Amino acid sequence: MREQVTAVERFEEERPRLRAVAYRMLGSVAEAEDAVQETWLRLERTGADGVENLGGWLTTVVARVCLNVLRSRETRREEPLEAREIHVPDPLIGPASGVDPEQQALLADSVGLAMLVVLETMSPAERVAFVLHDLFAVPFEEIAPLIDRTPAATRQLASRARRRVRDGAPAPDPDLTRQREAVDAFFAAAHDGDFDALVAVLDPDVVLRADAGAGSRFTTVLNGARTVASRALTFARLIPFARPALVNGTAGVVVVANGRPVSVMAFTVTDGRITTVDILADTDRLRSLDVGGSVGQMRSAAMRR
Repeated sequence: MREQVTAVERFEEERPRLRAVAYRMLGSVAEAEDAVQETWLRLERTGADGVENLGGWLTTVVARVCLNVLRSRETRREEPLEAREIHVPDPLIGPASGVDPEQQALLADSVGLAMLVVLETMSPAERVAFVLHDLFAVPFEEIAPLIDRTPAATRQLASRARRRVRDGAPAPDPDLTRQREAVDAFFAAAHDGDFDALVAVLDPDVVLRADAGAGSRFTTVLNGARTVASRALTFARLIPFARPALVNGTAGVVVVANGRPVSVMAFTVTDGRITTVDILADTDRLRSLDVGGSVGQMRSAAMRR
């Protein structure tokens, strides 16, 4: 009995890290929880006896479970990666004043929504190699057997993934106040219909990605400051319903109308300008994520100063 309790205790110590690995791998809160539960069941069946490095063993197991999920997704998709509609992963939402303690472990390393969107475009092997090595410092020699590659090939996969992340998800300004100032300026300009002010707060190469659900005409990708600014002007009617929030640890907003979430908007601000805007506007998914519970913790305020 004591041996079983010890195994449970050791697993619980590792659970935050395992959830963080699984969330980055899968971009889904529910699937990440399922992967962690499956990892526990495998430990329960196998036992911890003889496992010298339990943390490493559990990380390998949860990575293998996630890899199976990613490969299963691939088999269900007939179209190539480049042809798929944009998919914005599950956002982690907290009050603008700070991250919910339960989310802290998931956000221990930089895992902005923009990065997760880019990860969605990668092959399962690329995603596993990048997440395990770059975000959790797992050696290539340990990753290679998981994805049936040599360590050298695994290193190449991670390098290619790293370039894609760097190009598609620039690192945000570390100063959250500076991030919020840029987001506030964005909504103020949209509210006033000031096209030039909108362009000024946007990076010339800004990318806006909106996921309103499969087949929706609002699911789109827009590129360039002037194109994004034109679309932003259509946000004006929603500004009274926008509430500041932290979305995956960076400045964002949740738009709530009639007590229901309409969209979650995550912004990447680099050098004082907005470089990416990622929007989840799929009402079914927002409902399943219980965004309303998070919204209830936020202060209700218009974004315009």
